[in-house]
Amino acid sequence: MPAPPPDLQISADHARRFLVRRHLLDPPRSLPAKPSSVLDVVDRLGSLQFDPLEVPGARNHDLVLHNRVAGYEREWCDRWLYGNDRRLIELYNKSLNILPVDELPFYRLAWSHGADRYGDVLAEHAGLANRIRHHIRESGPVSTASFRDVTDRVQWWWDSDAASTGTKAARAVMETMFVVGELGIARREGSRRFYDLIDRLVPARLLETHAPEAEQARHRLLSRHRGVGLMAVGGAGELVMGTGKAPERARITAALVEEGALLPVAVEGFREVRHVLAEEMPILQATEAGEATATPPVSFLAPLDPLMWDRRLVKGLFDFDYIWEVYVPAPKRRHGYYVLPLLFGDRLVGRIEPRFERVTRTLRIAGIWFEDGFGPMEQHFVPALADALHAYRMFVGATSVTWPRTRLGRDLAAALRRVGT
Repeated sequence: MPAPPPDLQISADHARRFLVRRHLLDPPRSLPAKPSSVLDVVDRLGSLQFDPLEVPGARNHDLVLHNRVAGYEREWCDRWLYGNDRRLIELYNKSLNILPVDELPFYRLAWSHGADRYGDVLAEHAGLANRIRHHIRESGPVSTASFRDVTDRVQWWWDSDAASTGTKAARAVMETMFVVGELGIARREGSRRFYDLIDRLVPARLLETHAPEAEQARHRLLSRHRGVGLMAVGGAGELVMGTGKAPERARITAALVEEGALLPVAVEGFREVRHVLAEEMPILQATEAGEATATPPVSFLAPLDPLMWDRRLVKGLFDFDYIWEVYVPAPKRRHGYYVLPLLFGDRLVGRIEPRFERVTRTLRIAGIWFEDGFGPMEQHFVPALADALHAYRMFVGATSVTWPRTRLGRDLAAALRRVGT
């Protein structure tokens, strides 16, 4: 017998206002300019997705934090990840995620699954694995550069190209030891990881705590709800990866509803039931009224910002079809290489491709595109774009901005000059 329709029903406009507010983007950069605000963001969103590319001048998680924390500095997140008082940890969850270290007992399934899938790598290279363990134990954190004499190569998970020569064995073995929970990331220097023994990085009380698998599954699914904000039972790809198959997700979701942790909600335009965190009902109620913001702000969203995780939700609510094309061959790209969605108030109105040229300290706007029906010269947009651009330029450390030599690029540059940017 099908479940009765939810008592809670909201319009698409209300859903957009709610999502932007609960994602700490209304207004953007509103959290205090201090390191602890990083922890507040992670507490609200559950996790941040890590990606090492820095084409726009910062990594994905730094872009997420910049949009929410006033005056954000990347050292603030690194402090909690790699400093003496570690509050955050890098683990595979939804891809490689930044998670609260105190929640480690609820993510050990990632280590178990890693051992099941890649444990044979350690068996096949036992001698090298023992050498790495001994080296770290005696000398401290190391990167794969410490084993340049190891010339063996193996086919690793990113070696999908048939022409690939494989990955250096030392790198594959250290990555495996990280995936199974034997090593942790002690620090990063650029894109290079430095590994240490996990028991040197994480308190023993956490390593000794093994939450039951059912509790881990519940926690992991709830963390995805914290990320999305209006999540359904189903979802594509990474959104639900590691949370069980559809029947298990449905069972856990029903239990979370029964416990009162989640509330089912019918959202205009969607056939499937979605869910809101019960603790966020005050935000939902506060965004019910539809008064327009006098001066809606602009944000340059990270490509893996939690607001963008559920592409079906984004398409249905914002009429915005977004694909991060960084791994799409250049001839097949619709837009650019590292393109960020443009959020204007509670609308996704376009895309921008900022590139930070470190030698000249120039923020080069390689491209900008707007959705059909949106005029970038409309009231309030240019001043809001100016504010967002100034905040972004200060964040990445650029001293100048250049625009593409297109009609649109010239028009925007001239409009920004008129408002004093």
